Amino acid sequence: MIVEHSTKQNIWTRPFFMALLNNFFLFLVFYSLLTILPLYVLDELHGTEGQAGLATTVFLLSAIIVRPFSGKIIELLGKKKTLILSVLMFGISSFIYFWVNDFYFLMGLRFFHGIWFSIGSTVMVAIAADMIPANRKGEGLGYFAMSMNLAVVVGPFLSLALLQWIPYTTLFMGLAWIIVIGFLCSFGIQVTENDVMEQVLSRRLTLKDLIEVKAIPIALVGFLTSFAYSGIMSFISVYAKSIGLFESVSLFFVVFAAAMLLSRPYTGRLFDRSGPNAVIYPSLVIFAFGLILLSFTHSVVFLLISGTLIGLGYGALLPSFQTMSIQAAPKRRTGHATATFFIFYDLGIAVGSFVLGLVSSQFGFSALYIVCSGVVLVTVAAYKILTKRRTMAVHQGEALEL
Repeated sequence: MIVEHSTKQNIWTRPFFMALLNNFFLFLVFYSLLTILPLYVLDELHGTEGQAGLATTVFLLSAIIVRPFSGKIIELLGKKKTLILSVLMFGISSFIYFWVNDFYFLMGLRFFHGIWFSIGSTVMVAIAADMIPANRKGEGLGYFAMSMNLAVVVGPFLSLALLQWIPYTTLFMGLAWIIVIGFLCSFGIQVTENDVMEQVLSRRLTLKDLIEVKAIPIALVGFLTSFAYSGIMSFISVYAKSIGLFESVSLFFVVFAAAMLLSRPYTGRLFDRSGPNAVIYPSLVIFAFGLILLSFTHSVVFLLISGTLIGLGYGALLPSFQTMSIQAAPKRRTGHATATFFIFYDLGIAVGSFVLGLVSSQFGFSALYIVCSGVVLVTVAAYKILTKRRTMAVHQGEALEL
C-alpha cells in the first residue's frame, strides 16, 4: 500500500492548473458569445432569426475547416508557440466585437474568431494530455474536461445576468479582458516539445492525417445529436425572451449543468458495466422529452424542469459517443478519432444553428424545439442501425477467426 501511494504521481501541478484556467477562460468566452450574439443580432443589428443563427454557424464553419489541420499546425510551430499565438489572436478578435455595428462585419469577425478557437482548443487538449501522468490519464483528462463543463454554466449565466444591467459593448469588452487573463496563464504552462518539423515537412499530407474513417459512423450519430443541441445553445435565450422568461434563462443553464455534472459519474460507470446501449437509449429518450416539454413551456417551473431533463439526456450522450469513437479506432489513432468526432459534432451545431434559425423565423420557437425532438428520435433509429452493423461486424470477425 505504501509503495502504491508513493508512486502515485501528482496531477495538480502548477502548469496543469494554468492549463485548466486557460481552457476555462477560452470556453467561457466561447459559450458567452454563443449565447448572447443571437440576441445582439436581433436587438442591436435588427437582423432576422436566420441571421441570428448564422452568428453561430459562421464561427463553427471556420473551426470545422481548420480543425483537421490543427494537428499539423501544432507539429510545425510546436505546442507552446501554437498556444500563445492562438490565444493571442483569439483575444484580439474578442476586442474587435466592441466596434461591430454591421451584420456582415460580424460574420467576417466570427469566421476569423473561429479559426483561433479551433487551433487553441485543440492544442490545449494536447498539452494537458502530455502533462498528466500515464497511470492517471483518465482521471486527469476528466478534471480537464470539467473546465469546459463549468464554462457552459458560468459563461451563459454571467453574460445573460449582466445584460440586464450593462450594454452589449461593455459586456464584449469584459469578455475580451477575460481572455487577456487566459493569455497570461499561457506563459505559466510548461510544454515538452518534440522535434518533428523535418519529418512533417518531408511527408505528403494524406487523408489519414486528417480523419479516422472507423470513427465516422458514430460521428454521424453525434452530428444528429449536436444538430438538436444547437437549438439550445443558439436560441434558448431568444426563446425565453419571447415568452417573457428572459430573467430566468440563466437559471436554465444552472440546472442544465447541474444535472449534467451530477449524473456523469453514474452514467460513466453504467457505460463501463453494462455497455453503451444502457446509457444511450434512455438518454436519447430523456433528451427528446425535455425538448418537447421546452416547446410548450410558459412558466419558470417548466423551463427549469426541461433544463434538468435536457441536461440529464444530453449530458450522457456526448462522452458516450466520444468514447465509442475512440474505441472504434486503433489505440495509436485515438487523437485522430477524437478530431473526427468533433468535426462532425461542430458541423452539427453549425448546420443546426442555421437550419433551426430558418425554422423559427417561419414557424416560431415552439416548432423549432419540436423539430429538435424529432431529430433526436431519428438519432435513436440511426444509432440502432449503427449498433446492429457493429454487432454483425464483430460476429463476422469471430467467424473468420474460427
